[in-house]
Amino acid sequence: MMSAQEKPSAGQPDLGPLFVVGMWRSGTSLFYALLNQHPQIALLYEGDLPLLWPLFLGRRAKMDWPERWQFWNSAPSRHRLDLDKLPRDVSGLREACEIAWKQHAGAAIGGCKSPNYFDMLPSLAAQFPNARFIVIWRNPVEICRSVVRAARNDSFFARRGMILRTLRGCHDLKTGVENLRTRQVLVHEIQYETLVDDPAEVMAGVCSFLNLPLHAGMTTLEHADRSAIYDGAHHEMVKSEGIKATKNKKKIAGEVLSERVLRKIDRYIASWHERYEKKSPATPGNARLSGSGWFLLEEFFDQILYRMFRTFDHAVAFIYCFAPLWLLRRYRAGKARPEAAVLPKENLVGASVKD
Repeated sequence: MMSAQEKPSAGQPDLGPLFVVGMWRSGTSLFYALLNQHPQIALLYEGDLPLLWPLFLGRRAKMDWPERWQFWNSAPSRHRLDLDKLPRDVSGLREACEIAWKQHAGAAIGGCKSPNYFDMLPSLAAQFPNARFIVIWRNPVEICRSVVRAARNDSFFARRGMILRTLRGCHDLKTGVENLRTRQVLVHEIQYETLVDDPAEVMAGVCSFLNLPLHAGMTTLEHADRSAIYDGAHHEMVKSEGIKATKNKKKIAGEVLSERVLRKIDRYIASWHERYEKKSPATPGNARLSGSGWFLLEEFFDQILYRMFRTFDHAVAFIYCFAPLWLLRRYRAGKARPEAAVLPKENLVGASVKD
């Protein structure tokens, strides 16, 4: 049931941007494609401008912030934004985002859908006090399975420690949601499995949260605009015409995740169920949960390694914000980008403690 803090009052004016957040491979792209069919909603697809916050340090933004944003992930061109109409002398990140969202959305609800905000919810809420958040959850086993499968053809998912990044990222997302609720920020949570099984019910709840009437097109992908979504085999399903659930989930999970990885995921889920009284995460059909007397030690070392990975990620963004663009372009042009090979499971996992 929706709490009072989740639902705006009837007739309430625009509350500000809308953020859709979930872990990688948790169904955020599917949800975006359905949500954006509402005529009063026009979110960016992984615009990710808040990730480039160093561009707006101090009292003046870097004058080439639109070009650097374009170079980062092509978000302006993917959404047909006119770089010449993005002012260079913005006062900070908030103004830059609001101008970009307004240019894209017009009078509709603007904002951004991105899994890359999974550990940024409190900072986003502080930067955008009138923001609303929709968070999508998925069974962590299925998220990790999908990450490993995506690593076969996408170098982003082939990075070292992606299973560890995913598990610790789920934890960061959960603590971020708790932080929002403590601060009475408007937040609505949905479950991917329910979205696939009954999109009409989920989208009706979302529209109620946003104080909008349900639009019939929001329950099907038939006429969805997916032009801003990256090409790639891992987006094949969201670019299809139907909403499909993965068949034989247990069998497929075993085919792409080793027993060692499955045990690690189980230990994390068992810990979360103990911490959150079995209410989070929702794990349909998962009967193999088991704890470990060594888990606290495993979690301690995992956290250290995870923070190292995240520090590296932030350092890369910092470099993209300040290195000369000509140098970045030369680096990217000279960097070979072959199709990502499947990494050994150990490269995707990170630290582990034996049972």
